[in-house]
Amino acid sequence: MRRADFHYELPPELIAQHPSAERSASRLLHVGATLADRHIRELPQLLSPGDLLVFNDTRVIPARLYGRKSTGGQVEILVERVLDARRFLAQLGVSKKPKAGGVIELGEDRLTVLGREDDLFELQLQGEGEVMAFLERAGRLPLPPYITHAPDAGDAERYQTVFAREPGAVAAPTAGLHFDAPLLAALKARGVQTATLTLHVGAGTFQPLRVEDLSQHRMHAERYVIDAALCEALAQTRARGGRIVAVGTTVTRALESAAAAQDSAALQPMRGETRLFITPGYRFAVVQRLLTNFHLPESTLMMLVCAFGGHERMMAAYRHAVAARYRFFSYGDAMLIEPETP
Repeated sequence: MRRADFHYELPPELIAQHPSAERSASRLLHVGATLADRHIRELPQLLSPGDLLVFNDTRVIPARLYGRKSTGGQVEILVERVLDARRFLAQLGVSKKPKAGGVIELGEDRLTVLGREDDLFELQLQGEGEVMAFLERAGRLPLPPYITHAPDAGDAERYQTVFAREPGAVAAPTAGLHFDAPLLAALKARGVQTATLTLHVGAGTFQPLRVEDLSQHRMHAERYVIDAALCEALAQTRARGGRIVAVGTTVTRALESAAAAQDSAALQPMRGETRLFITPGYRFAVVQRLLTNFHLPESTLMMLVCAFGGHERMMAAYRHAVAARYRFFSYGDAMLIEPETP
């Protein structure tokens, strides 16, 4: 298949610029044998006792920075991922790309350019401080490029999930933004189990495909952690006949990447890095249902949901969502997708 096969027309006014009044007030499109317009608060009734919801507990860091080169040119920095206490990879918005050894100034802080790989630059913080403390001090919340307002106090709260715990993401796992305490309590009362993993979402998630032939695309790398508690929860869910429900494409990629790395759906604890690119024809080993937001046309995430729900079925669901005036992307509404092949 080709990139153009995943295009749909989206009126700009359907791109949500702000979150709903309450996290669990969003609409939910249920993609099953038919399309059903529902609300996220109805999710407990759409799941069964014994099902397992898997969340991503990553926390978004203040990953957008503004500085100047020593020559005076302005630089916008978007952290891709933190490598260690002193170094990180970043995208640089600048008229002339700096060379290795160049210095970027941010007030009293200094960054040294160590090198470049494709579109990413390796930067090192000078002095004695550590990167995470530097970002908390100097960085801003990295709202997605399609959200046009500057981040404010409301975004600082609502562009994090209520279970965000492990700092390292530069974009939120947006399917998780719909969950609040009342919805989690309703799921528990229903007998639906929950568990978490960590995948630190990178800025590459917003990068458009530059090739028409999908086989020529190379995915950006993202780090993930699957612990023993999740592995046990997955095994118990299978044993009792429950279904594994991924909350978001990040959870999907982490679970499926771990299964591929271990050559088994019976996962063991692991830490890894994934470049998994899921397109139609992929056979899912772990995930049995998918809760996700609506994704950009021709994006890798659009291709993932088409792989899970079926290309024609999902394209029809997106056309329905546009006609029904659903809200799209990070602050938008959600869909619960049944697999094309159970």
